[in-house]
Amino acid sequence: MHGSGFPLPVQFKLIMAITASIAVEESSAQARMARPSRFGDKAFEWLTLAMALTVVVLVVLIGWQLWRGSALAIQKFGFHFLTTSTWDPVAEQFGALPFIYGTLVSSLIALLIAVPLGIATAAYLTELAPLWIRQALVSLIEMLAAIPSVILGLWGIFVMIPWLRDYPFPFLKRFFGWIPLFTGSIYGPCMFAGGIIIAIMILPIITSVSREILRSVPDLQREAAYALGATRWEATRIAVLSYAKNGLFGAVILGLGRALGETMAVTMVIGNTPQIAASLFKPGYTLASVIANEFTEATTDMYLQALFEVGLVLFGTTILVNLLAQLLLRTIAVKSATRAVQ
Repeated sequence: MHGSGFPLPVQFKLIMAITASIAVEESSAQARMARPSRFGDKAFEWLTLAMALTVVVLVVLIGWQLWRGSALAIQKFGFHFLTTSTWDPVAEQFGALPFIYGTLVSSLIALLIAVPLGIATAAYLTELAPLWIRQALVSLIEMLAAIPSVILGLWGIFVMIPWLRDYPFPFLKRFFGWIPLFTGSIYGPCMFAGGIIIAIMILPIITSVSREILRSVPDLQREAAYALGATRWEATRIAVLSYAKNGLFGAVILGLGRALGETMAVTMVIGNTPQIAASLFKPGYTLASVIANEFTEATTDMYLQALFEVGLVLFGTTILVNLLAQLLLRTIAVKSATRAVQ
């Protein structure tokens, strides 16, 4: 600031004053700029936490209500309710073993039929099908999932069971009658028919979920397999199906959860007889079916409480299956990670 006409001390004081003024203006500007509020973040965090806990609370409340509704039956029958086959409302003697057996066997039959079909269909739609047929098949699968179970039950009674009774069942009895599963008289409504109708019910779920899982496999997996000289089948088997096996297992478990709780369709075709028979041609009963059939007929407190305990058993079975599935998924994931490291 030479030549300004001010002595050096005055110039220095002016510079200091200007600097102080700028600092005051900056501090006042920072003070005016309010610190961003975290209320929105906290509110969103607590809201989503409450929604997540609501699911847990609902599960606990359902279990508690079923336990409360079956307290007298639990006190009277205890663990024998799960191991006895007597179901006599007149004598008030109840045992759920035939229903547990029917639920597990019909669900197993359904999985044996639906899992290969569902995964194979998903692989075809993802890897092989041309675009024009892919869209049509996806639409048909979604339409099949939208059909009410009671409609499928009616179809099972008037179309499926007569056809099974006339053609496949006699064939199985003739060529595989030496196996206990295919012996005895052919009635029509039976455990095998119940498993088939459940398979039809869970097939769209397994197919749709498996298709989305296979679509999520990175294209690099396929390209790497083709670069190593793999055929289309080898690339699908090694690079796609093997990569997505954890997700496919989850799709199977979703189907199993639907199979365990299926009610109307299986009630209409399984025969509804509380018995345990080795032959799949014999009628059976499931946990869900007995509740649907006999809840309105429960005229005594013990009868009603026994049905509540059947619901509790079904509820516990579903939770146990899902817990085992999560354990298996973690085991598979740990093994896959260990192999990748090695």
